Amino acid sequence: MGLDAIQRDGKQSFLESFAFGRPKILVVGCGGAGGNSVNRLHRIGVHGARTLVVNTDAVHLDSIHCDRKLLIGTTVTRGMGAGGRPEIGERAAELAEQELRNHLHDADLTFVTTGLGGGTGTGVAPYVAELAAASGSVVIVVATTPFRAERGRMRNAIAGIQRLKQGSDCLIVLDNNRLLDLVPNLPVEQAFAVMDHLISELIKGVTESITVPSLINLDFNDVRTVLQAGGTSTVFYGEESDDDPDRVVRETLDNPLMDVDHRGARGALIHISAGPGVRLRTAHEVVEGLTAELRADANVIFGVRVDPKFDGILRVLAIMTGVRSAALESIAQPVSLEAEPALAGPRAIPLNPSSFFRRP
Repeated sequence: MGLDAIQRDGKQSFLESFAFGRPKILVVGCGGAGGNSVNRLHRIGVHGARTLVVNTDAVHLDSIHCDRKLLIGTTVTRGMGAGGRPEIGERAAELAEQELRNHLHDADLTFVTTGLGGGTGTGVAPYVAELAAASGSVVIVVATTPFRAERGRMRNAIAGIQRLKQGSDCLIVLDNNRLLDLVPNLPVEQAFAVMDHLISELIKGVTESITVPSLINLDFNDVRTVLQAGGTSTVFYGEESDDDPDRVVRETLDNPLMDVDHRGARGALIHISAGPGVRLRTAHEVVEGLTAELRADANVIFGVRVDPKFDGILRVLAIMTGVRSAALESIAQPVSLEAEPALAGPRAIPLNPSSFFRRP
């Protein structure tokens, strides 16, 4: 029998016998904020994904728990960070290109998570996304933007967003300023944990919708098909009691940390986790409610996983493409910033002129 068709008896597993069939998923945290998100994800656990953190700051990297760590740019930064300069972060990534390729080359789906505005995350994340895309991976980027008071960092963040839009299939931008409205009175560490929790749950949800068997199954190529519909993409996430489908829909679409308008979206991939007692009508009403304002010809694919731990609960994860984002649409013109001069004196950083801010 040829490789176009493979036969097994009812007790044999295809996945245990062959290298193909199980998608390889990699989660890469770039810089301090990206590392913090991966650290939390690694702590709560994610089925079927490897984790990697890339940084120029040795002290911060030592505090992170993940599958693999990569300290880059040691000859440029001496392990002390990029000093808020994206061109230094990118230079560090260029010097570590082969090591990065070694980690990225076999991934089918790559998540890149980062905080924009600083040096390492803003400089390294676009470089990592482009390398992953060049290797044939589907690339989903989750990026946070600075607070309004961090004025200079916002200019860096805009340049980073422009680069990430070019190198990713799905770019999800989360606004740190929303924390001021959502949890203004929490201690700083707990407030940022809210953002890390959301990022971790998004990545875990997408990954396990693919890697964990479901009653109505989603597969890796379902994700690829929806993401290739083009345009800005985003992820919606919600959890509510299963006795009120309308409330589940409102909870899922009303995410206070994402500035998006899903009306007129071109595609949706929806995964529902529920208890054994979930009714078909309930699942259908949730899907219908989430997609009510999408285009009439939108490509909608949905799956349902039954798990006793969700008894009485509906957890919904929806990826939508072709949505509108005020944060991204407001960035109309390319940002052109010249790299600052190298630091003077014995601590000068050897740096080749970077094209980071000049790329189209």
